[in-house]
Amino acid sequence: MTAPTSPGPMTGNPALGIGFVLLGVTAISINDMLIKQLSGGYPLHQMVFIRSGIGIFFSLMLVQMEGGLAILRTKRPLLHLARGLLVVLSNMTFFGALAVLPLADATALFFVAPLMITLLSIPMLGEKVGPMRLGAVVVGLMGVVIMMKPWQSAGALEVSRAVLLLPVAAALTYALFQILTRKLGASTRASAMAVYIQGIFMIVSLGVYAVAGDGHLADGVENASLVFLLREWVWPQGTDIWLFLGLGLNSAVIGYSLSQAYRLTDAATVAPFEYVGLPLAVFWGWIIWGDLPDLAVTAGIVLIVGSGLFVFLRERQRKRRLVSAQRVHRRY
Repeated sequence: MTAPTSPGPMTGNPALGIGFVLLGVTAISINDMLIKQLSGGYPLHQMVFIRSGIGIFFSLMLVQMEGGLAILRTKRPLLHLARGLLVVLSNMTFFGALAVLPLADATALFFVAPLMITLLSIPMLGEKVGPMRLGAVVVGLMGVVIMMKPWQSAGALEVSRAVLLLPVAAALTYALFQILTRKLGASTRASAMAVYIQGIFMIVSLGVYAVAGDGHLADGVENASLVFLLREWVWPQGTDIWLFLGLGLNSAVIGYSLSQAYRLTDAATVAPFEYVGLPLAVFWGWIIWGDLPDLAVTAGIVLIVGSGLFVFLRERQRKRRLVSAQRVHRRY
């Protein structure tokens, strides 16, 4: 077994970091499209188990390339466990929404995650957030409210507001996941973190299978999101096998690419490129299901994306001012 080398952050290669984040976001959009496509015939825990089983195989190959199995050792197992459970919750709530919502709507609501990261960084990381960034967060949350269409009665909505809140819950748990990633990323390789995540996904999905794998809990349930979670396990048929293989490959690409992107350069540089996922979601929704966002959803998307990009730009400016101040201080 090869001794692990230091996995410290390799900031200073923004082009490669941007390339990795674009690769990861593209893989995410394909992953979401495939899961929505398969959601009518297979349970979520089955997709997660098969996807993670394939993904962990490729992730272990990357572990071997980055230093061998020794890099999987960690002194902070509980934090890695908490990080893994948070991303499991994020995925389950988001994918539960995908069974009902158009892909673009669910994706847009999920993109409040960067704004939540900004808010959570105050108490959890001790970061200072100025009034302009806080104002941008409020504007983004207004976009979420608009997408909930509060002027319509519950009966007039195509889906319940509880379903619309699922991507928001996914965003919150994802934000907490990313906060822990910041804490752990400086001491853990990207491939190792991907293996931990895939392993926790497999354990949780097997647990759900043990409780609900025969589908008895889905009997009589009308909510499509719950049926997706509790449906009976069915072996993939025909070309669906290749779609499941695609899920597995995407899982490995996502886990490695995004972790690597945030190690190669600072978050303020690469994070805005995650918003490429929104036009990709609109594209897949239109091409495959004929879905296009209505006026309220479009307005919400504009507010969420605009506020998110503003937060990233302000963060970049703040870091540049700090660097300039440090340089001036060193001269004297």
